[in-house]
Amino acid sequence: MSEEIKFPIRINRYLELQGIATRRGADELIAKGLVLVNGELAVLGYQVKKSDKVELTKKAGEKLTEKIYEYLAFYKPRGIVTHSPREGEREIANLTKRKDIFPLGRLDKESEGLILLTNDGRLTDRLLNPKYEHEKEYEVEVKEKVSPMHKKILEGGVLSLREKLKAKKVEITGPNSMVIILTEGKKHQIRRMLDGAHLTVKNLKRVRVMNIKLGNLAPGKWRGLTGQELKDFLAMLY
Repeated sequence: MSEEIKFPIRINRYLELQGIATRRGADELIAKGLVLVNGELAVLGYQVKKSDKVELTKKAGEKLTEKIYEYLAFYKPRGIVTHSPREGEREIANLTKRKDIFPLGRLDKESEGLILLTNDGRLTDRLLNPKYEHEKEYEVEVKEKVSPMHKKILEGGVLSLREKLKAKKVEITGPNSMVIILTEGKKHQIRRMLDGAHLTVKNLKRVRVMNIKLGNLAPGKWRGLTGQELKDFLAMLY
C-alpha cells in the first residue's frame, strides 16, 4: 500500500487501500453482502477500527473476477493530451491518478472539454464507430466573422486529405462563434473543416457526448455517471 491507513476509516476507502476494489466497487461488494466485519455482514459507510477483522465472503472471490465497470465525465483542460504523451507533455492520467480507466476517443491537445473515461472496453466501438451516428457537440470560437455561407459549407461538407468532412448541424451563436454537432470522429475533424471554410480556430470545446453534458465541471475535474443519466447513455449505445 502506498498510503498508511489511519483509523477509523470508511470501509470502502479501507478496501480501496487494501487493493481489493475501487471505492465504488467496494460499495457494490458490500451492497451484495460479500464483505464481513467481525463475522457479520458489513454495512455501507461503516467506520473500520483497527481492532476490526474485515474479510470477504467465499463468493466474493468469484465476484471479483467479474468486472465492476465505472463511467466518468471528465473535463480535459487545454494543453493536456488525451493519452500517449511525448516528452514534456501531460496526459489525462496525470490528473486523474487512475491507471484502471481509459478515455473513449480523444480530444487534441489544444482543445478542451468533455471526454468520457471508463474501464469498459465494450463501449469503444459502440461509441466511436461513425455508423452509429452518435452526436458530439462543440462550442467553437474563430478569429474571423462567421456568416450563413460558412454554415452552408460546413453542413454541406469539406474535402480534406481525400476525406469529406461534414457537420450534422451548425448553429451560429455570435459574430465569431458557433455550435457544431458531429456524428463522425475523424482526426482533427473540426479544425480541418474550419480550415477548409477559411476559418481559424481560437477556442474549441466539446460540451456534449450523446446525452452526457459537460455542465458546470471545472477543467481537470470529473464526475461519475450514475442513475438515469447512465441508464439512458447505455441504452442509446445498445
